[in-house]
Amino acid sequence: MRITTRVGVSSVLALAISAGAAFAENIKIAFIDPLSGPFASTGTNGLNQYEFAAQKLVNEKGGVLGGDMFEIVGFDNKISPKESLIQLQVAIDQGIRYIVQGNSSGVANALTEAIEKHNKRNPDTRVLFLNYSAVDPALTNDKCNFWHFRFDANADIKMDALTDVIAQDESISKVYVIGQDYSFGKAVAAAAVGMLGEKRPDIEIVGNELHPIGKVKDFTPYARKIVAAEADAVITGNWGSDMLGLGKAVIENGYTGPIFNYYAGSDGITAAFGESGKGILMQVSEGKLNPPEESAMEYFSAFREKYPESDTSQPRITNVIEMLAKAIETAGTADDVVAVGNALEGMEHESIWGGKVYMRPQDHQAIQDVHIMAHTNEGVQIDFDNSEFGAVTVNTVEMAAMDSDTTCKMKRP
Repeated sequence: MRITTRVGVSSVLALAISAGAAFAENIKIAFIDPLSGPFASTGTNGLNQYEFAAQKLVNEKGGVLGGDMFEIVGFDNKISPKESLIQLQVAIDQGIRYIVQGNSSGVANALTEAIEKHNKRNPDTRVLFLNYSAVDPALTNDKCNFWHFRFDANADIKMDALTDVIAQDESISKVYVIGQDYSFGKAVAAAAVGMLGEKRPDIEIVGNELHPIGKVKDFTPYARKIVAAEADAVITGNWGSDMLGLGKAVIENGYTGPIFNYYAGSDGITAAFGESGKGILMQVSEGKLNPPEESAMEYFSAFREKYPESDTSQPRITNVIEMLAKAIETAGTADDVVAVGNALEGMEHESIWGGKVYMRPQDHQAIQDVHIMAHTNEGVQIDFDNSEFGAVTVNTVEMAAMDSDTTCKMKRP
């Protein structure tokens, strides 16, 4: 199944040029993420956010290059790497030169390899991959390439911030690590064990396991093991239905310590946790939501009016849209993706969510502030799920990992 949605208009009268006039074109951006299956709500939320960001931040301001509009085209990949490659080819065949994807690092790894091969063989139809949420560190390390840009902080950057907080809490002596059984889940586990070992060697890892992604219906057996291990803290990279299922099961089985996580604040999750998650869920993320910047509050209010059942839970999406628009303007073209890629490298961008985003040239990893946020209903202006609950910043690491090492050896066209 392929789901298509258009943002903007199909043909817009552009500014008069000399004695004549030109018709603006739509610059298509392929959104390849799950729009059906167990993670459909996560993908649909992302699609809504891309639609709105394109319309509000680009099209309503006159587009780019004198009137060209952004058009978001949705492709359902069913969270499958194989299906993602099929949809990638469909998008390329339709003349689309910009690909966005974020849900599943397994999918991102498949896409970045396929795009690199395609671009080598087909210089006339090259594409750029704008990764907004797949955070496997390998994507900007050993598997880096010129065509891939990551706008989210990677798993290691986020874990560095989380383990700083854990290391400072003397009440934590036992930690249970659990996650989804694929590249991202494995990266989270490895980073948690390694960083805690360096920062707090006295902490005991009382559990370290992976579970099938998107297939566990009842997390009670896992929850009971966590409680039986007498863990003081839980670390998980789970997202979507797996985050909700694990968190609810752990809390319902009597666990009262912190659950340090990456993705507990999003559509269909925050309201489901509600009061039960207060004082327990601690999320690491980019983009300061509460207290919000004035620009963020204005954007959130307009988004909620258009999509009353959806959330602005992925601030990095606005950065993708605005930075791509800037890069196209700088390059003076949307057709030459090499020129656009060169313009993205080293770009500094002031986010509407506050703080600066810097696209590091050596590995195409976005460097930005990283926040530790608590699930609460106190001090919340930007909420999730139309509930009174949201994520409030309790700790910030400014420009996290700015000087961190990378194994990327970038080969440029």
